[in-house]
Amino acid sequence: QVQLVESGGGLVQAGGSLRLSCAASGIIFSINTMGWYRQAPGEQRELVANINDNSWTNYLDSVKGRFTISRDNAKNTVYLQMNNLKPEDTAVYYCNADIKDTLTWLPRDYWGQGTQVTVSS
Repeated sequence: QVQLVESGGGLVQAGGSLRLSCAASGIIFSINTMGWYRQAPGEQRELVANINDNSWTNYLDSVKGRFTISRDNAKNTVYLQMNNLKPEDTAVYYCNADIKDTLTWLPRDYWGQGTQVTVSS
């Protein structure tokens, strides 16, 4: 199996920073795109940022200039550095990765368990 384990969420005041980490482990052959989604109460899950295996990145407009996504391929880990946080960033943040495993040799989406980010005003 493959697992994604997230860490780094918490409570922070507006203007503060947090860094999320997500490590993939298990029977991994390769990882293509890794990314972060978020879901606020009563809202649909939305893509925050993603990065492919060539380090091309994509961001939600509202986080451009404040959030930075990066990855460490040797550690199968993706990071999300969040600066100048705003109350509207409050949500559960989910890690996502497109992984080809050594059992099926087929790519599929995997999700982390989610980590809460709360920004107080």
